[in-house]
Amino acid sequence: MNLWQDFKTNDQKLIHKWVHYFPIYERHLAPFRNRTITVLEIGVFKGGSLQMWQRFLGPMATIVGIDINPECKQHEEPGIHVRIGDQSDPQFLQSLIDEFGTFDIVIDDGSHRMQHLLRSFEFLYPRIAKNGLYIAEDLHTCYWPEYGGGLDQPDSFVNVSKSLVDKLNADHSRGQVPQDFFARHTFGISFYDSVIVFERGTIPFKAAPTIGRG
Repeated sequence: MNLWQDFKTNDQKLIHKWVHYFPIYERHLAPFRNRTITVLEIGVFKGGSLQMWQRFLGPMATIVGIDINPECKQHEEPGIHVRIGDQSDPQFLQSLIDEFGTFDIVIDDGSHRMQHLLRSFEFLYPRIAKNGLYIAEDLHTCYWPEYGGGLDQPDSFVNVSKSLVDKLNADHSRGQVPQDFFARHTFGISFYDSVIVFERGTIPFKAAPTIGRG
């Protein structure tokens, strides 16, 4: 069963996701199915998406959800852990890593406010698994002033992510873009409607293609 079918037939806890997100999840999360992985979802709400990730990723996945609402603690069950805290608090985020280890996948479905999005990303992205994923969703708020966004707001998560495309290509910038952790340890960035997916990874050797001669 794919994620869309799971969502359509779900009769357990409420899942609140935009319909067009499901092909994005399928594309990026499918390689992680039935592996020993640890997933962090920022934002628990009614607990339904935590159950969905567990069903989709399989019995070896550890699912961790965080929220500032203490009532979300009730959504814990075998294989699903809920911790209460602020997604922009580095000490709280470090406590999660201390408890659960390195996260393979982070899904930010939290407050959707620019300050929180950026602080979570800045702390967690360098600390996820070397071949892990970081998914930020509901990024339509990047265009809404009440969330700290705006089309020309330089600190919107979308605009910051656009600048990271240059870091992705730092090797080819002839020194115009300095190498940093993101440049050295990011394989790709995928932009979708309201979603951005970052893929950790390294390219140890880069060379122009050559044609072999027999």
